[in-house]
Amino acid sequence: MARRKKAKLSAVILAIAATVALSACGNDKSGSGSLPKEVTIGYQVIPNAELLVKAQGLAEKQFPDVHINWKPFDSGRDVNTAIAAGGIDLGLAGSVPVAIGISNKLPYQVYFLHDIIGEAESLAVRGSANIASVKDLVGKKVATPFGSTAHFSLLSALKLEGVNPTQVTILDLQPQDILAAWQRKDIDAAFVWNPTLAKLLQEDGNILVTAQQLSEQGAITADVGVVRTKFAEQYPEFVKQYVGVLDAAIEQYRDKPEEAAKALAPLLSTDEADALAQTKQLVWLTSKEQQDAKYLGGEAENSGFAKVLQETGQFLADQKLVETVPELKEFEAAINQQALKR
Repeated sequence: MARRKKAKLSAVILAIAATVALSACGNDKSGSGSLPKEVTIGYQVIPNAELLVKAQGLAEKQFPDVHINWKPFDSGRDVNTAIAAGGIDLGLAGSVPVAIGISNKLPYQVYFLHDIIGEAESLAVRGSANIASVKDLVGKKVATPFGSTAHFSLLSALKLEGVNPTQVTILDLQPQDILAAWQRKDIDAAFVWNPTLAKLLQEDGNILVTAQQLSEQGAITADVGVVRTKFAEQYPEFVKQYVGVLDAAIEQYRDKPEEAAKALAPLLSTDEADALAQTKQLVWLTSKEQQDAKYLGGEAENSGFAKVLQETGQFLADQKLVETVPELKEFEAAINQQALKR
């Protein structure tokens, strides 16, 4: 298992090594004025403001002269690889992949917190597996996407309960593969996010521990908006306006949650009631709220989230998932607070 983890991380590092060459020969996206002709956004099917923006075509309405490409991803690990290869301009990744990315000097910045993860990401256990506590995972098969916030949360849960990860068979599976393995009864438990989590619960699954409960014990996770540094420097106005679009989606959700859920339901492959329930399991914050010092902050030196990323990186280093962890100032430098100030 250790060799497999290192191999996957090595693949990411090799992709990073190619970044300079690829970015030098990337597509010309320059347009008239301060906006690009084309933008590629890497998104994930998570019930937050960005998915609502996609569902309602809000970015296309805000930028009628910009061609918006929406590219789906299953995990932040794949988003990191795409950023390294210059394949996307903006992306969504969990706080754990972002901590890995900054540690590996990926050329991107954090411009937005798409959500603070609550109950939407949890450890589901099969009802027939006789698992009543985290300690009961010993000898069981548990799946999670390696290098994700769910992986971080799973390892945190084991650490908090004094369970050595080597006592558990931890499988590296993407969400769609987790669902298939669950349906085949190949696994006993899985730490994963919605909408996959909701499907596990519909098929003999019960929640053992949530990301919200772990965050209260110090293991904070979030879904993070990242932007290629070169793109942010070339088109700062686009990034600011896109943040404004995300803010509008958040306000719409707060004012008319049922309408938001109706728009999200098809993308989540569920009904409106379940879509609404899933949105409530995440914390949506406006750009103004994110300027609070406990989140992204207003200045580099007062970003609480930079500290969270560094602490996450240190946890990963302790687990031998990254080799070194940068100083706090490098995480602070990776936070783009200017994008929040419109």
